[in-house]
Amino acid sequence: MTFTKKHFAGVALLLTAVLVVIFYLYLPVEIAGHVTGNIPLRLFHAGFFAVTVSALVVSALVVLTRGEYVRLQIITFARFRHLLVLLVKRDFVARYRRSVLGILWSLLNPLLTMLVMTMVFSTIFSSGIENFPVYFLSGQMIFLFFSESTTLAMGSITGAAGTIKKVYVPKYIFPISRVLSSLVNIGFSFIALMLIMLITGAPFQVTTLLVFIPIFYVVIFSMGVGMMLSSLAVFFKDITHLYGVVTQLLFFMTPIMYPVEILPERIYFLIHLNPMFHFVTYFRELVMFGNIPGFWLNIICSGFAVAAFGAGLYVKMSQQDKYILHL
Repeated sequence: MTFTKKHFAGVALLLTAVLVVIFYLYLPVEIAGHVTGNIPLRLFHAGFFAVTVSALVVSALVVLTRGEYVRLQIITFARFRHLLVLLVKRDFVARYRRSVLGILWSLLNPLLTMLVMTMVFSTIFSSGIENFPVYFLSGQMIFLFFSESTTLAMGSITGAAGTIKKVYVPKYIFPISRVLSSLVNIGFSFIALMLIMLITGAPFQVTTLLVFIPIFYVVIFSMGVGMMLSSLAVFFKDITHLYGVVTQLLFFMTPIMYPVEILPERIYFLIHLNPMFHFVTYFRELVMFGNIPGFWLNIICSGFAVAAFGAGLYVKMSQQDKYILHL
């Protein structure tokens, strides 16, 4: 029997459903961190374990049953890796080509935004947040990376219509290049964060050396979301307008400028459904509090990243042959 994309998707859905039930009933409290009596949160925890395990199982199944296909895709990616590097360089240079301050804007932008937000919100939340400038900037840099990279990735296929119509190029190269070009900017934002910590006298934690872990999670997650959005944008042009509303909603659902403790308990479960909440929390635990996040937070972040990347790659591979008809 030859496994197709639909077969793999069906296996993933069925396995996830079975594992949700098993994990909900039998997963140890010490591992899952279940909240007694909170059924929605327990389902959420069980769901993430199920998604992560099923994604790994299906990935292994793809390698075992479609080994030749996987090998060809790896060879194809290797052939076009130089194009990926070229696209990243082009996007970065084009962004600052006509700017007087050039790359310096990548450093000034988060600093100026932090200054404005501190002036506006520090008095409102001063009693609930210690060192508000660092708190705000540490959350903002993660969220802005996601928002910027996925927005750019969304228009990457339609923007490269001329190239796609003329030569064969793996279509996932374009959204991935936009995410990687945005990754360059997060380095400047991190420098700005270190400057703010130095100015405000915030302690530098040794765990800051591990910030590459949450950044890796959010990069993989953004690539998956970017691939899905770029496919949708080919067939549904209105998605480019609707996505701005979605990112704005996510911004206010993410505790970037307010402490999560002020939220009513009845909507706390909804906040857990927001992936940016977990990525930002992971980053702050390392930079601000000197804590290494435990097993559960890593499962959540990797679950979001793996699920988004897998779904994005599936959508891209199954729909890319139809792009030429709609570009």
